[in-house]
Amino acid sequence: MKKLLLFFFLVSATATFAFADTIAIKHFVVKENPFARSEVAVIATDTAGIIQENVNGVFTFSINGIDDQLTFDKGTAFYRHKIEKSTFLYVRHQNDKGSNGILYYVYKHDDKLSPIHIVWIWLLAIPCALVLLAYMFKRFIIIAIIIFCIFLYFNYHNNLNMPTFFQSVIDGLKGMF
Repeated sequence: MKKLLLFFFLVSATATFAFADTIAIKHFVVKENPFARSEVAVIATDTAGIIQENVNGVFTFSINGIDDQLTFDKGTAFYRHKIEKSTFLYVRHQNDKGSNGILYYVYKHDDKLSPIHIVWIWLLAIPCALVLLAYMFKRFIIIAIIIFCIFLYFNYHNNLNMPTFFQSVIDGLKGMF
């Protein structure tokens, strides 16, 4: 009887150690790749912005709607596609606990890239402010329409299409609740 109890104890003890904790990327940032020109790196961070060095392996990210397998080593993965001009990058990661997406404007000057995080509230604030100003001042309607067209052209010209625009706003709204 003692041998049987010892056997069950050892089996249950080894079963608890056999299940490894899965690593999930909850937050990430996009920065310039220091090792290559015109490329960016995706860095897994915590909420305080500290790199999670325990993130290793292959994770699926969607960058501007195209799924890509990024290989993380000590919390850093390199996006191996060259960025030829300033552009919007919508980086989205889906894991078991949900998805999170972040919109960046990657400004290219000289041979450097400067990723700027675009807060989703600005995507709503600019068109709403134009509509509000046009409503308040009737003479401002034509100027507001021209500014709104320039806003749309700038977004479209730099790879921010309407589905990405709305997806970024929806992800921001989900993050509020």
